[in-house]
Amino acid sequence: MTERSDPRMHRDTSDTEPMVGNVKVTRDDWLNMAMAALIRDGVEGVKIQAMGAALGVSRSSFYWYFKSRQDLLDALLDHWRKTNTAALVRMAERPAQTITEAVGNVFRCVINPALFDTRLDFAMRDWARRSRDVRAVLAASDAQRLAALQAMFEKFGYPPLEATARARILYYMQIGYDDAKLNEPMETRNKLMPAYLVGFTGKTPSAREVADLRDYANALERADRSVEGST
Repeated sequence: MTERSDPRMHRDTSDTEPMVGNVKVTRDDWLNMAMAALIRDGVEGVKIQAMGAALGVSRSSFYWYFKSRQDLLDALLDHWRKTNTAALVRMAERPAQTITEAVGNVFRCVINPALFDTRLDFAMRDWARRSRDVRAVLAASDAQRLAALQAMFEKFGYPPLEATARARILYYMQIGYDDAKLNEPMETRNKLMPAYLVGFTGKTPSAREVADLRDYANALERADRSVEGST
């Protein structure tokens, strides 16, 4: 009997450990390894045997958590929707007193990899070029994100057509900004940030909004440096 046909080799829930063998890794370990492979090598790099070798476990460990490679790929898509897309929508809907504060909340999302992983987003977009099904999921996610941004602008009195245009400018500019990989220092982004807010909204942000957003960005940069220094 092969590992694949053994009924013990996968399960539909992940809230308990396997009953026998291969307890060294969890479902999240496999999922994180798959995300790393997707970001690094594209979907073709998501290979069960190679990931198992990297994790130091046999293929049977994989089948405790996933029914097949396609099951893992579906889980990757679901994770992306529940992290990147959900985070952007949540930040667009976050309470704010002004439209500049609201757009600042969206900025907070896209500069914080703990909320929005830009590398994963681009890996998904690359995958979508190769898969009609993934392309459909991506289109639905883009539509959901844009709808949230449009609603954000409409909440502050922008007419629907203008809200749509501003939502698209904000969203597609951010995608292009990340894709350009400018690698500019945070100091440069902080200097430009008030002008970006004016450009996206047509409104001048308050000094408090600018200071709060800069403090947030600088705290993220300090945390990154601390992690880099400890490795």
